[in-house]
Amino acid sequence: MCLKTPLYDVHVAMGAKMAPFGGWDMPIQYTSIVEEHTACRTKAALFDICHMGEFFVSGPNALNDLNKLFTCELSTLAIGRCRYGFLLNEQGGTQDDLITYRLSEEKFMVVVNAGTRENDAKWISARLSPDTKFDEASSQVAKLDLQGPASAEALQPICEYDLQQMKYYTFVETKVLGSRAIVSRTGYTGEYGFEIYIDVEMCKPVWDALLATGVPVPAGLGARDTLRLECGLPLYGHEMNDTMSPVASGLTFAIAKEKENYIGRDVVMKELAEGTPRKLVGLQLTTKQSGRNGQNVLSGDKVVGTVTSGSLAPSLGYAIAFAYVDKDYCEIGTKLAIDNGRKLLEAEVVPTPFYKEGTARRKTTA
Repeated sequence: MCLKTPLYDVHVAMGAKMAPFGGWDMPIQYTSIVEEHTACRTKAALFDICHMGEFFVSGPNALNDLNKLFTCELSTLAIGRCRYGFLLNEQGGTQDDLITYRLSEEKFMVVVNAGTRENDAKWISARLSPDTKFDEASSQVAKLDLQGPASAEALQPICEYDLQQMKYYTFVETKVLGSRAIVSRTGYTGEYGFEIYIDVEMCKPVWDALLATGVPVPAGLGARDTLRLECGLPLYGHEMNDTMSPVASGLTFAIAKEKENYIGRDVVMKELAEGTPRKLVGLQLTTKQSGRNGQNVLSGDKVVGTVTSGSLAPSLGYAIAFAYVDKDYCEIGTKLAIDNGRKLLEAEVVPTPFYKEGTARRKTTA
């Protein structure tokens, strides 16, 4: 049986198409994926992301404990900033990708994926010092994502903090609709926007207040997927899994090269030095018909890769895909094909992100 977010009844009442995702019954779309996608790119969209997990880790050894688990360097993370990284197993496989928020010198919030939350909690808590406190707060924390160039216009009337002061990958502890909240200038769409962490009982009031402004539209996981794919953002379970390290995915910016003694480091360092048999590449197709996860990528008659994600790119007007491809076929401009079981779809290796007009990093008055 799937879990339900605090907004489940709201989604059903709004006519959302619901489907299982990561063990949760989630809204896939309300009107159409393209309409919701376009709203996020041009104005703003509001997403229910309450299925994600939130851990609070605190104590005098919290920093050292987490630094031994994550690939990113946390000792240089300032209070009020957050950082993307990976949780690896002993074989170097990616157990999860996550974001760590530094709340104070000795307190951190770690945000993890829904499908890996339970295993992440067990893995992390089992490897902390005796005096480090681990609080699995996912059931008490609700998470809403407000994304798009007009996000601040919708959020500012109910947020005490001046949102124009926020830089990319920073956060504040403030009040939203009069209730305590953490607001971060982060997201998963490539657009300017905010992630809002609030107490569960405030989830529906904040959702209603944001939609009442008439600025954002509700958006489901279908649009979230096309948005993230256009902007070259990986999805756990597709571009990442626990059998491969993050090196092949090209996300090496989240690996601190000089950092020592974190779990999985030896494998990662070896792959950074020697390379990997396959690499993640972006594919641009010649039609609107896209490849799907698990389909073969061919060079002539030879299978040289596997599709991990694929979709029509609404902002671009053609289909795109991510695929792991043998290293000899990864050069930009290489002509390949995707076998969808009925015909071959012509494709070309292209740079990512596919969509380059995203506003996520736009400058504000800060």
